[in-house]
Order: sequence, then structure tokens, then C-alpha cells
Amino acid sequence: QVHLVESGGGLVQAGGSLSLSCTASGSFWKINAMGWYRQAPGKQHELVATTTMSGSRVYADSVKGRCIIPRDNSKNTVSLEMNSLKSEDTAVYYCNVNVDGSCGYGMRYWGKGTLVTVST
Repeated sequence: QVHLVESGGGLVQAGGSLSLSCTASGSFWKINAMGWYRQAPGKQHELVATTTMSGSRVYADSVKGRCIIPRDNSKNTVSLEMNSLKSEDTAVYYCNVNVDGSCGYGMRYWGKGTLVTVST
């Protein structure tokens, strides 16, 4: 079993910045990738950004240029830092991890989510 603990989020003013963090723990051999997804009210779940543990990153077009996804392999942690926030960034943000372990290869696990509300 893999556990993801997310922190950060809350109420942020438009134009401001946010910082989220996620730490993976539990039983696994290797983390392949970690990332963040979000779901805004009335909208579909979507990718925000992901990173492999070797440093390959993917960003959604909607956040490119105002978002980075640092990682700390030694702590099994990934963060999300975003600036110039807009009302459309309001969503529940979910941490995701892809691991290899006794349950299989490429298993994906999700955090419980953290709400980010951008006020205008």
C-alpha cells in the first residue's frame, strides 16, 4: 500500500502564488513518477504537471510558464509551485504517484486532494 500526504492549498488571491507538497510512503520498490492533477467544479479531472524521478517534466498548457514541479528523490516528495493565479485555477488538487512494488509495476495511487480557491 502506498500513502500520499498532501499539504498546502487554501484561499489565495488572484495574481498570487500557491505551493503544494506531497510525500509518498509505504511499500514500494521504486517511484517512477509523481505529479499533480486537478478537478475544478463542474469540470473533468486534468493533468497539471508531472515529473519522472530522473527529471523529465510535463506541464499542462494552461500552467506553462507559471508553474514548476520540484522533486526531492531522497524524501519521496514532489511539490507544485504556481504563480499568477487565476480564478480558473480554483480546483481540488490531487497528488499522484506511479510506483513499482509487490502489487505490480506502474501502479498508480492518489492523494485525498487539497482545495485551492483563488479569490478575485
